[in-house]
Amino acid sequence: MHDRTPTPFRLTDADRIDRLRLIRSDNVGPRTFNSLLQHFGDARTALERLPDLARRGGAARSGRVCSEEDARAELAASKKIGVSLVAPGEAAYPPRLATLEDAPPLLGVRGSPDVMTRPMIAIVGSRNASGAGLKFASQLARDLGDAGFVVISGLARGIDQAAHRATVAGGTVAVLAGGHDRIYPPEHEDLLVALLDHGGAISEMPLGHVPRARDFPRRNRLISGASLGVVVVEAAHRSGSLITARMAAEQGREVFAVPGSPLDPRAAGTNDLIKQGATLTTEAADVINAVTPIMARPIMFGAGEPDQDPLDFDAGDSERKGIIDLLGPSPISLDDLIRMSGASPAIVRTVLLELELAGRLERHGGGLVSLI
Repeated sequence: MHDRTPTPFRLTDADRIDRLRLIRSDNVGPRTFNSLLQHFGDARTALERLPDLARRGGAARSGRVCSEEDARAELAASKKIGVSLVAPGEAAYPPRLATLEDAPPLLGVRGSPDVMTRPMIAIVGSRNASGAGLKFASQLARDLGDAGFVVISGLARGIDQAAHRATVAGGTVAVLAGGHDRIYPPEHEDLLVALLDHGGAISEMPLGHVPRARDFPRRNRLISGASLGVVVVEAAHRSGSLITARMAAEQGREVFAVPGSPLDPRAAGTNDLIKQGATLTTEAADVINAVTPIMARPIMFGAGEPDQDPLDFDAGDSERKGIIDLLGPSPISLDDLIRMSGASPAIVRTVLLELELAGRLERHGGGLVSLI
């Protein structure tokens, strides 16, 4: 069972180095990377323009641009532990993840390449799960695996590890919050090693990166983005699993929730999801029936890309100042900035890009931005 995807392409070695240099340079995130690549046509040209763009954004000194030497060293170190750095559209890149507008420009992939092209269902939930929750997650994962799906999760304690362990033999994918050599939690290193035989692991972080609190929501968007849908087994109010469910909804993925006792705080979040319209899930068939029609449709790469996000570097000083004056510590939407400034969407996007490269802009969920 494979997703219907376009024929994969392959980057040249030189282009892979340039892309790695660009995404590892200061203040360049996935969205900024995609805007730069789309506007300049290739990563090398974008790299040459970084210092000038950061200066336009008001940087006192330009941020670090990753050197070719550092990029080659990372590629070599990755290869040594079996990690390939792949771009959206390449064979080992999960095809549904590639459709996100903030898809990692290069994804560290380890394990069986074939598993990445199979349809995935995410199973997530509480770290301090109940015995019943762990048992249900294991059974659901096994049943989905038997039906040909790959279970994807975050290698965390509780529900995540139960779902992974139940599908080690059939293929499961772990999404890491840190680098491939910095596994969290450390006691799951044996689980990771075991699942690599038939499954795989992915991370957008460089080797050596120790996961911090803010890295887990970033990881969660990959879990939901790579999947057809996300099943939340147990989740208290304000848990990381609910962040994954919210991201899944924003990405147009299906959201499934397993009901629980109103007396158990670990079921509060899942019961709320059901009230909000998530598919009530008590068996694998509930998930399979919902995603089968979606699998029949071909996956469109670049769904949120090129033509929707033009840049225009002809902003005058007064125009740039007018846009910056509208920004502050409180988040504001791109649409409001365009309307209030009277500038073209392309000019506003360009000024925001310059501010971001200068380290002065923070992006929030839902297209909101603020000054740092």
